Amino acid sequence: MKLKPNIATSEAGFIFNPATGDSFAANPLAADILARAKAGLDAAAIKAGILECYDVAPGQLEKDWDDLLAQLRDFNLLVEAGSEEQGAGNKK
Repeated sequence: MKLKPNIATSEAGFIFNPATGDSFAANPLAADILARAKAGLDAAAIKAGILECYDVAPGQLEKDWDDLLAQLRDFNLLVEAGSEEQGAGNKK
């Protein structure tokens, strides 16, 4: 999961897309996931960290993860694999 580089996020869960002017609110867990993604962690590292920090079953995390990704895609906030926005020098 990689957010588009212009997407602004806050620790409080505020998400802002300056290209569209749209803003969104994320719950604390989603905000933590987004912060880890912006820090350059890959999906496996993010999930492992979440499982260590939160009382959540792996199966529930997978469901919530899929739901979050679907919402981020719906709102056009992610860089999709092979997209020009991903760029050659960006970390995974």
